[in-house]
Amino acid sequence: MKKVLTVLLVLVCAMSFTFANGSSETAAADTGSTGSNGVIYGIYKAGDQTWFIDEGEAAAAAANEAGYEFIYVDARMSPEEYLRAIDNAIANNAAGVVTCTPDQTLSRAVVDMLSAANIPVVAADDALEENGEKLAPWVGINAYVIGEANGQWLADYVKENNLAGQEGVGLLIMTMDTVSSCVPRAEGEYDRFTAECPEFPVDKIYFADYDGTTDKGYTAADAVFTAHPEITTWLVTGANEEGTIGALRALEQAGKVDNACVVGLGAYMAKDEWNANGAESGMKASAYFPASAVGRGSVEVLVSLINGEEVPLETAVDAVVVTPETYKEVMGPDAE
Repeated sequence: MKKVLTVLLVLVCAMSFTFANGSSETAAADTGSTGSNGVIYGIYKAGDQTWFIDEGEAAAAAANEAGYEFIYVDARMSPEEYLRAIDNAIANNAAGVVTCTPDQTLSRAVVDMLSAANIPVVAADDALEENGEKLAPWVGINAYVIGEANGQWLADYVKENNLAGQEGVGLLIMTMDTVSSCVPRAEGEYDRFTAECPEFPVDKIYFADYDGTTDKGYTAADAVFTAHPEITTWLVTGANEEGTIGALRALEQAGKVDNACVVGLGAYMAKDEWNANGAESGMKASAYFPASAVGRGSVEVLVSLINGEEVPLETAVDAVVVTPETYKEVMGPDAE
């Protein structure tokens, strides 16, 4: 039934493209390329988020350097918009596509559509996969290891502040259980934290699932905070930066931010908190991995595919945890 519904959705979106061509598609800024080799499409599930904007800029630069025009498309977290963008790339004879899908159940349909049109595709961030098997080359972050880095930092924080045995201390892990690339992040956070802090009561570890946006992160975290008024000191980490920022806003609204320790994942929003508030921010650390590395890497792999070269099925980017004291030195221009 799921496969039937997926096929129907693809057909509906393909037909609707004739009548509705959305405004989410934009040409990348000119970086000196004539586009003589053709057009590369970058189709991202949430193109208005800082991560994907930065990723798209790096992807555009890499495409232009290789002689391609780059078209940036915001799918707006909509499967219909996303499939319309895929159809548009096919209609315009794209040389290749890099993409982060808003719905991984569409992976097989998307790969089949592009394969039938002889258009190579590389998945960025979230894999194009079926039953856990990748259907196309993937470039993203080393999810479990990065989660472990956050878990280690939080465990060290708990030990340094003697929080494990104190009353009123809780840990919230923000999860995105429907996104395969995000699940290992939360697993790594939990596994490393509990291994390094076995004395921390597991019944004081809570989970809140969200969709990757700040608004939904706020709502999910706020529900947990409201349900547990006995917790006065919150430790928070999660599956992406937006979720942890949402939790930070919820802590501020609840008047519990002064005792809080929030650890982000990406640092692309944490740096704004630190630029504005320094060490006074409830955001105490964040795992930094540059979106530019994923953006540039995805296009480099795609260009190799276009040229008929063999490429690795997986390319992963590692991270380093930064704080208000270290982020400018470590992140360089990304800290601005």
